[in-house]
Amino acid sequence: MEAERLIASGRHALAESRTALDIVAEAWQAQALAQAIGSHLALGGPLELRGEARGLGEAVGGRGALDHPALRTGGLRAVQLTAVGDARTALTALGALLGEVGIALVGVACATDEEGLYWQCIEAMDAADEANDRVRAMLRRLSLRDHDPHRPPDTARGRAGPG
Repeated sequence: MEAERLIASGRHALAESRTALDIVAEAWQAQALAQAIGSHLALGGPLELRGEARGLGEAVGGRGALDHPALRTGGLRAVQLTAVGDARTALTALGALLGEVGIALVGVACATDEEGLYWQCIEAMDAADEANDRVRAMLRRLSLRDHDPHRPPDTARGRAGPG
C-alpha cells in the first residue's frame, strides 16, 4: 500500500481511538510507519534524503517501534507499505501524523494517574518528536534541492537532479 494511504489510515485510527491504551498503540503504529517510510527512502529515495532517512528507519527513541508491546496484539499497518510515491507529500503527511500523535499523547499523559502509562506516553512522545525532527530535516533538504539554481532539471524523473 502507498505511504499516503497508510498515513491517512493511521490519522483516522488515531482520531477514532477512545482509550488511553488505544492512543498509545496508535502512537507506536505511527512510529513503526515512520521507520518503514525511512527505510524505504533510505534504499530508493532521493540521494539528498538517504542519510536522514536511514536514521528515521532505525529505532528512534532508543527502542524499536516494531518491538513495542503495544503493537503485539493488533498487527502493524507499516508492513503493508509498498511504495512512497512523492517523498515531499508523504513526508508532509507523516509530519502531520506525528504531530497529532504528540498532541494525543500529551493529553493521555496529563490525564493518567498510572505511572507506567505516563512513562509509556513520555517514551512515545520522545520517539515521535525525534522522528518528526528527521522528517522536517528531510523536507528542508528537499526544499534546498528544489531551489538550487545549479541543478539541472531531471525531466525523466519529474524532479531536479539525480535521485
